[in-house]
Amino acid sequence: MNTPINGSISDMFVVDVSMLPFSIEEYLSRQEKFHSQLPDNSIVIIPSSPFAKRSNDTNFPYRANSYMLYMCGWKYPNAIFVSDNNSGSWNTSIFVQPNDNLAEIWEGRRIGVDNAMKNWPVDNSYSIENSIQEIKDLLLKSKNVFIIQGLNDKLDNLVNVSLTEKSRKRNIEGKGPVIIGDPSYIIDEMRLIKSEKEIEIMQQASDIASQAHVKAMSKSKLGDGEWNIQAIIEEHFISNKSRCSYGSIVGSGSNATILHYNSNDSPINDGDLVLIDAGCEVEGYASDITRTWPINGTFSEAQREIYELVLEAELAGIKACKVGAPWKASHHAASKVLAKGLIALGIINCSLDDALGDNFDGPFRDFFMHGTSHSLGLDVHDVGIISPNNETHGRKLEEGMVLTVEPGLYFAEWRTDITVPSKYAGIGVRIEDDVLITENGPIVLTSSCPKSVDEIENIIQGR
Repeated sequence: MNTPINGSISDMFVVDVSMLPFSIEEYLSRQEKFHSQLPDNSIVIIPSSPFAKRSNDTNFPYRANSYMLYMCGWKYPNAIFVSDNNSGSWNTSIFVQPNDNLAEIWEGRRIGVDNAMKNWPVDNSYSIENSIQEIKDLLLKSKNVFIIQGLNDKLDNLVNVSLTEKSRKRNIEGKGPVIIGDPSYIIDEMRLIKSEKEIEIMQQASDIASQAHVKAMSKSKLGDGEWNIQAIIEEHFISNKSRCSYGSIVGSGSNATILHYNSNDSPINDGDLVLIDAGCEVEGYASDITRTWPINGTFSEAQREIYELVLEAELAGIKACKVGAPWKASHHAASKVLAKGLIALGIINCSLDDALGDNFDGPFRDFFMHGTSHSLGLDVHDVGIISPNNETHGRKLEEGMVLTVEPGLYFAEWRTDITVPSKYAGIGVRIEDDVLITENGPIVLTSSCPKSVDEIENIIQGR
């Protein structure tokens, strides 16, 4: 298609408002709730994430800043969301890349300034090329500055210089001090409670990831390497218009005892367990699932003992996810099951109280080193759990929270700091689901992903 003689490139780019995952009203409601918690005479600055360089002039695939996604749905690079209430009411703006024929030939179509204002939940839109001067003018009018720093060096420098200049001016004129704050704390608390639409999207991500895990069980075969199973998983993500929410973990044999293993380059031996920790994101929202299963379709006696113990712990952790329960209720419930089971199997020899320790830090932690739950949302390890004063233990679970439950046991045969029973040496098992907190009890978003021994063996043996 040729450019119209009397038209601009932006005239040719018709924006479908359905490009936004949420209604304009939902974004405006978020902005209103956020702004209501800020003082008068304030400016908020949220820059987009920079590209992550892979090498030379090659970047990793772009992933938008979650705060930008949450506040206005903008998922493209080189943008800044700004709001201020210097006029007495809140005014929102977004600075974006202008249309540019040459740049778009190389990099792809841009929304452009005009389309941004017409179709996104902002009052104004401007070219990113004018952002420094426009924001500088707003800074000079504002007493309180709330900015997410560390994403845009030029913007950080502008704010710091402007604050220094303004502070000096205010001191001379006898005005109050300049205040700089981090808006993420307020937004984090908002992001912690999911709306109906957010839950719907997270269910989509959970369903796609569940299907991918089942496909890995049913399509894998003896002789595969870890990379083959990674390919099965991630092909399903991509074919369903999603992307990995984090680097997939496919650990076979003793690699399953490495918590953040991600080389995924070892051959899988007959008799190995395969631990797959893989999730996808839809519209920025993550799923996070872990399943562990035998490549040959049959759990050995030792593998089954550890697997069923971890599954019992996971079910106890999920059951503990109730409105009003402490955040760590799932961890405590799962830990008690694991400690009791380790004693029963003769892996640790002490009382249950001693195994758990005074603060759930007893010898059972030799084999279960991580936490049981983390928040889930726009980030796979999502925000909102650690409050500004770091009081995590006192936080109660609320309706609309989504968290993982993921206990595990790991018996790395190469460890020299503890005694690993030979029967279980090289076994690593983790089971993880995504759980929505509701007044009527926990809802497992990933419930369609099989996890009982019989279900798993039937799938693999039937391939």
